[in-house]
Amino acid sequence: MKTALLLMAHGSRNREANADLDHVAEQLRGGEYEPVIASFLELAEPSIVEGGRRCCEAGAGRVVMLPYFLSAGVHFRRDLQGIRDQMAAEFPQCEFVLAEPMGRHPGLLQIVLERAAQATGS
Repeated sequence: MKTALLLMAHGSRNREANADLDHVAEQLRGGEYEPVIASFLELAEPSIVEGGRRCCEAGAGRVVMLPYFLSAGVHFRRDLQGIRDQMAAEFPQCEFVLAEPMGRHPGLLQIVLERAAQATGS
């Protein structure tokens, strides 16, 4: 089964802020997920729903919805789960799997330490 990766961020009016997610999507393309789509909850395009549609239209049977969020706040608990349910109803041939936000992943600890070291020049 073809599995797509739908990266989801909040979105910003600032294009440079949105470009970070586009960069991540570009780096992941050509790997185990096809397609890899960057999408946004608000303030930027494509929307998460439009990104999900693109995944299904590209022939994915499964879409992993990955929140590019640090915590499981209201957007994760209410908005993203609601969008998942909406897309599952619209595309019953696709399975939509909502991954956990990044927040408690142990790999983030190393990133925090690296950013702190960069800031202090150590």
